[in-house]
This record gives sequence, structure tokens and C-alpha cells, in this order.
Amino acid sequence: MLKRVLLGVLLGCGLAAAAWPVDGRAEEPKVGGVINAVIQPEPPGLMLAMVQNGPTQMVSGNIFEGLLRYSPKLEPLPGLAESWTISPDAKVYTFKLKPGVTWHDGKPFTSADVLFSIEMLKKTHARARNNLTVVEKVEAPDDLTVVFTLKQPFGPFIGIFEVGSMPMVPKHLYEGTDWNTNPYNNAPVGTGPFMFKEWQKGSFIELVKNPNYHEKGKPYLDAIYWQIIPDAAARAVAFETGKVDVLPGGSIENFDVPRVSKLPGACVTGAGWEFFSPLAWLWLNHRNPILANKKVRQAIMYAIDRNFAKDVIWNGLGKVATGPSASTIKFYTDDVPKYDYDPAKAKALLKEAGYKGEKIRMLPLAYGETWQRWGEAVKQNLQDVGMNIETIATDVPGGNQKIMDWDYDIAFTYLYQYGDPALGVSRNYLTSAIAKGQLFNNVEGYSNPEVDQLFADGAVATPDAKRKEIYDKVQKILVEDVPVAWLLELQFPTITKCKVKDLITTGIGVNDGFRDAWLDK
Repeated sequence: MLKRVLLGVLLGCGLAAAAWPVDGRAEEPKVGGVINAVIQPEPPGLMLAMVQNGPTQMVSGNIFEGLLRYSPKLEPLPGLAESWTISPDAKVYTFKLKPGVTWHDGKPFTSADVLFSIEMLKKTHARARNNLTVVEKVEAPDDLTVVFTLKQPFGPFIGIFEVGSMPMVPKHLYEGTDWNTNPYNNAPVGTGPFMFKEWQKGSFIELVKNPNYHEKGKPYLDAIYWQIIPDAAARAVAFETGKVDVLPGGSIENFDVPRVSKLPGACVTGAGWEFFSPLAWLWLNHRNPILANKKVRQAIMYAIDRNFAKDVIWNGLGKVATGPSASTIKFYTDDVPKYDYDPAKAKALLKEAGYKGEKIRMLPLAYGETWQRWGEAVKQNLQDVGMNIETIATDVPGGNQKIMDWDYDIAFTYLYQYGDPALGVSRNYLTSAIAKGQLFNNVEGYSNPEVDQLFADGAVATPDAKRKEIYDKVQKILVEDVPVAWLLELQFPTITKCKVKDLITTGIGVNDGFRDAWLDK
């Protein structure tokens, strides 16, 4: 759908779609120059092992690196590991690290950093912790070799090594420290193509070229300035006037995308989100006895006009979600119970559940006007069926903290899918993923032993036909249970000045794209 929407925008604007080749470039990249890009909202932090918000991944994915990168087709590509092998029984993964890689402070990157990073991420990174549960042991036979031995075969395992999913952390700067208060959280040190230089809160984040980057000749750019511009209209004006060159997905309000795309020298693409397939929903806190009632949760699904949100609030850049999986990832099915917009059914379910108008606190997502409007629309939908909704205003860090502390009733979010239900879906519904103080796991507190078992079985089943059978079943159960209220599969076009070349070359797009980007000056 996004391709059709963007093609219509491009044809209507008289623009050619930008080409983003990985190899065999038609033009020789030019060295030098500075790119100004919008980051919206301002990240709550830049230490990628500690903070996984979308804006953090977008900036810090160019500071830190993972063992692998991924193509738009989600095929593994070399990263900090230059090669890898998988044993015939699919239980041993051996990675050969690239020699000569250094951290930004000049210290060598070795297998010891990988071992340390894994132990740290198990405690600080909800998704990594879930992905690593299948690992029996990790060994480093030498400085440039890392061997993962799995408890059992796990087909998606080769897909967990992207920078946002498993960022490598400098052991020499974090070992023996309090990770939460480590000063390098505010001045991150990675191995990536760009180094952190300065963060003027509320103004900009400056990254500068890593002169000792392990990929010879890269990066081509001298610096990236991530401009922090709180007002959406001002972000659009900054692009119009040439103050910024890159508007990553979600930088401007959806209603402004067609107009800005028509500006002279503008190029637009929907590429770079293949790995993420972002899915928006409402967290529903099951610790609240009202929301612990399945009928109330089902009523919320019937009460929300998701087609209105898609067509009016998101200007068609989305698709109504049918359940816990985006339609773009493996093993998706739409053969699940359906929740069409039906206020009468919602009212009847609330009556059956014995809801008597108790106050429910709703936490919108502080990501701009589109999200504010969506919060207002959902509040109105829920009030229309008799729910007593109180909006709790907060900023991004404050909202994150409330959700991590389970101090909410309903909260907006969107999460990435990572191409496979074992990587990006199960973490939101497993009982084992309930961990206070962490974001982007099972913060709603849903627990169903049958679901736990199905996800465990689906992760390791073979062949894929068996996995599909299992995931079809678990999707049906979850959609019946409504642990969260699924809203839309989101679509985020990226708009750039056409002079910006080769920015999007992988399945995570802008998040690791500045390594290859250059300016046609």
C-alpha cells in the first residue's frame, strides 16, 4: 500500500523515485559535506544498550554497530562480523570478527567486547534478553572469534544482530561501573562511522566523521547535525528553506507529506522500514481490575474507529491492524476474530462487564500533532461508549517512565516487528517478558500459559509450515484475548533533498544509513 501511495505522490509531484543502490553505484560518491537531519522527538538518551526508543535508534545506529547488518530483503550482511558459519545441526553459530576495528577512543574491538555486551544486554535490553533465551553459551576462543551455542535450533537467530537489537558496548568503559549512571551514557563511544561530539539539549545533536572507521574510505560525510525542532510546521519550513536536508519518517505531520514532497529538489521513498514494520497499539494495563476484564478490552477494540484514524489522522499512510503481527512479516494471518467499529457492541460488552464509569487514565504519545490528534480521537471514541477517560499529559521521557513503572491504565505506543514473530512479536505477550523498569516488553502484564507455550514452540519448530500452523493458532488466541488494543500498521515515508545520495541502503534505512550517504555537491 505504501508503495502505491508514494508512487501516487511522486507522479503527482513530477518527481522520480530516488534509487538507493547497495552495490554498483552509477555515480562515484563525493567526499565531504555536512547533512542536517531532523530528529523527532528529541531522544531521551543515546546509549543504545540502555534506551531503545525510535529516535535513539535513529541517531545512535550511526554511532554504534552490531555484528551484522540486513538488506531490504532482510538478508544478513557483514557488520562487525566479516563472516559467519552455521553448523549442520543449526545449533552453533560462529562469527569471525573484522580485524583492525577500534572504538572511537582508539581501543581495539575484540570478542571480549561481544561477550560483555551480551551479558549487559540481557539486563538492560528487553528484546535482546528475549532473543538470547535460546542461547546455551557464548564463547570467545580468540580475540576475533565468537561462538554461540544454542539449546536447540532457532531459525530466526541470524536476524538478531542488527545494531538496535544487539549493539556492541565497549567493555573497557562499562565493566565494573553502574551502567545507569555511567558518564558515557551521555557521550556514547561506539565503533560506528560517526562519533558523538555534542548535544545541545533542545537544539541539536552533532556527530562527526570517524577518521579511523574500519570501512576504508567511509564515511563520506564530515558530520551530521540532528536538528531538534519541536514544532511540526517549523520542521517542514526548515526543509523548505534548506536548513535541513533529511526528514526521516515521522518528522512532519502526515497531512504535510504531499505538499512537502512537491517542493523543488525533494525526493521521497518508503524504503528503509522493512526490518521494522511498525505496529501501533494501546497498552492496556491488566493490573487495573477494570482492564483485567477481557470484555472491557474487547469493548475498547469495538469502540475505536481505526479506519477514521487511518484515513483522516494518518492521511492513508497506514493499514488497520488485525492483531499482534503486521501483515508484512512472516507467518501473518488475518484469519482471526474481527473488531469492526461498533459502538453499540462496545456498550453492551461494558455493561456485561459491570463497568460503572470508573476513571481510566490514558497516556498519549508525545510524538507530535498527529499523535495528539489520535489521542483526542480515541478519547472521544471511548467516551462515546460511556468510558470515563482522563488524559495524562507528559513528555517522552516522562511517558516512558510511567509505562516502565506500570503507572498507567491505557497508553499509546508503536513497536517494531523485526521480520519474525519470535523476534518482534512474542516479547510483548510472554509471561517471562514481564519485567518492571523495562520498556517495549510485556508491560501490560498479560499472562496466558498456552500462549507462552505456543510462542516457545513456534520459535524452534521446523519446517516453516509447522511454524505457520503454530503462529496461526497463537494469533487467534491473542486476538480473542485482546491483551492490547491493536490500531494501525504505520507507514513512514522519508523525504530528502535529492542531492543526498545512498542514504537508505539497508532494511533499517536512516538508522544505519549515513555510513554510505554522500552529498552530490
